[in-house]
Amino acid sequence: MSTAPVTIGTTCTAARAREVADDFVAFLETGVPPFGLFASDVFCDFTMPRWRLQARGVDDVLALRRAGHPAPGRVPRSRFDATTTGFVLEVEEQWEQDGQPWYCRELFRADVRDGSIRELSVYCTGDWDRARVAEHARSVELLRA
Repeated sequence: MSTAPVTIGTTCTAARAREVADDFVAFLETGVPPFGLFASDVFCDFTMPRWRLQARGVDDVLALRRAGHPAPGRVPRSRFDATTTGFVLEVEEQWEQDGQPWYCRELFRADVRDGSIRELSVYCTGDWDRARVAEHARSVELLRA
């Protein structure tokens, strides 16, 4: 197995990375990617608790997302950090599915080329239903929201 990093060959300005990250958050909230958000050959490596999935190409990446989060939602909190090739984005995400509220935390590492996401790594806590959110609230006092 090769341990060589994937090289995309370009750098991305912090300002452009921020614009793409903002478009990405809009996609998370609406389920509809703004035009050009993803490169046609985008690759996504998605890790969740106890499982890992991958997709290549816009249609397959969108299908992967919609399989896990079919409904639009909202991102009440996020943190953006620019990298030399794109960005890292940490989010809390909330949505309704089958009449029930859901919650998760995710970390996205995106490589941006020519203004579009070319490589995307996703790390997700797993989706928490209302019961899991309530259990967590009873069991843990967070120092920060």
